[in-house]
Amino acid sequence: MFDSDFLWRLTISSISIIILVRCYFHYSQHRNNTAAFTLFGIGVFLVTSLLHNADVSMGFAFGLFAIFSMLRYRTEAIDIKDMTYLFLVITIALLSAVGKIQHWELVGLNIFIIVVAFVLETRWLLPAFLEKEVEYDVISNIKPENKSLLISDLRERTGLDIIRVKIISINFLKDTAILRLHYAAGKDSD
Repeated sequence: MFDSDFLWRLTISSISIIILVRCYFHYSQHRNNTAAFTLFGIGVFLVTSLLHNADVSMGFAFGLFAIFSMLRYRTEAIDIKDMTYLFLVITIALLSAVGKIQHWELVGLNIFIIVVAFVLETRWLLPAFLEKEVEYDVISNIKPENKSLLISDLRERTGLDIIRVKIISINFLKDTAILRLHYAAGKDSD
């Protein structure tokens, strides 16, 4: 029923997707997304392989899965990181299913994608900063001339190594402001 090329490509795709999704899980801790991404990638591979064998164009197959992913995720706000990993999972599945490359080239491309994702998730190239929004009640500190007071007060109250603060909104009726804190990730954030 299935030839050895199909089985090799399914194996390469599945292993690559599982490793990529494991990297995603290590840094995001979103268990629900990891299972969904893995199943989605395997499903994309299987359906695209079968459509490819039925002489359906690559553009049609990619469009079909773009529609499926939009239908599933259109009502839910998805973080850009989650969307990027979903795109990478679809990319690996599509390359594996319909790519006209040798198995070793497919393995090399998948390893490249996984290594780039891993390196960008670590602090090797970019420092790790996290964001948090807070409601702040010392409204006098949000003035530009009080920036150092604001940051020191926030550091003391939150215990975070705050690098930058952005004012999102100000409510003069309540004397509060919504602030976005940019802070250095601790060792436990890796």
